[in-house]
Amino acid sequence: MGNSDLDRFVGSQHVLTLRVSSELFELIKRINFCRQIEKIRNCELITEGEVRRLCAKAYEILIEESNVQRVDAPVTICGDIHGQFYDLMELFRVGDDCPKTNYLFLGDFVDRGYYSVETFFLLLALKVRYPDRITLIRGNHESRQITQVYGFYDECVRKYGTADVWNLCCDIFDLISLAAIIDDRIFCVHGGLSPTIQVLDQIKNLDRMQEVPHDGPMCDLLWSDPYDSSDMDGWSLSPRGAGFLFGGDAVASFLHMNDLELIARAHQLVMEGYKLMFGETLVTVWSAPNYCYRCGNVAAILELDDQLNQTYKIFDAATEENRVPVKTILPDYFL
Repeated sequence: MGNSDLDRFVGSQHVLTLRVSSELFELIKRINFCRQIEKIRNCELITEGEVRRLCAKAYEILIEESNVQRVDAPVTICGDIHGQFYDLMELFRVGDDCPKTNYLFLGDFVDRGYYSVETFFLLLALKVRYPDRITLIRGNHESRQITQVYGFYDECVRKYGTADVWNLCCDIFDLISLAAIIDDRIFCVHGGLSPTIQVLDQIKNLDRMQEVPHDGPMCDLLWSDPYDSSDMDGWSLSPRGAGFLFGGDAVASFLHMNDLELIARAHQLVMEGYKLMFGETLVTVWSAPNYCYRCGNVAAILELDDQLNQTYKIFDAATEENRVPVKTILPDYFL
């Protein structure tokens, strides 16, 4: 073997070694991340360093997603979770684990429940591990102002000692999509419609990467509610102090303008788990059973098959044997 042949051989071996080393490093990272997911599944806190790495990975994925994220059926739609970690695990028992099931969560992952930190980190970790099998959209509680009132801020400080983790999470909140569209036929949003939005392109043109405003179209999408009454059509101010109440005519107009069939949203407690309105053109899905550990409601998820046929699965709160006792009781925040 001549010198040139030897050099080529040595060079190729070096490249092969680098490739194997790189692949091995990536494999080790995946294994470590899977272990981290299992740790969160056991409702164990991850370290602040692990939180930073998780948020950095999530940033890379979420920054590329649209304001209106496209989702393919079959998919399972989930409503508010509100930090009820063990009830989220019950949801996965009923609907099957991700990535076997393709999930769409409609926001309000945090606040009010005892385990908002673990709940959000599990959903975020699943998003990083299976980005095409779980979609997250923003709720009105994914907000700096709201989480300082309803528990998530206090929980972060109590569990990590400072507000640094809360700040990291709030930066991620700003990246989460505002809505989703399933097979160009079903519009999914946390709250509802806005009188200033007639077509989907208007949502796509919003600047979502900010704190939730006090008013305007972005606020409306996260705060508005449907109102089914013969006394009201169109729009009226919401008693929540943000967003609007909208009637069946507003729903019909939005669906017609965008060639859609259904609006799926969350945001309101439904004692039966889900509620259809306006001739079954709008559904509210609620996925936090026994809300705030005292409301006595059941929860639901909406399964859509590849033909968009609907199946509602109802479930109760996790049983006591599937929970770990809460060591520190959070303040009794408002319903």
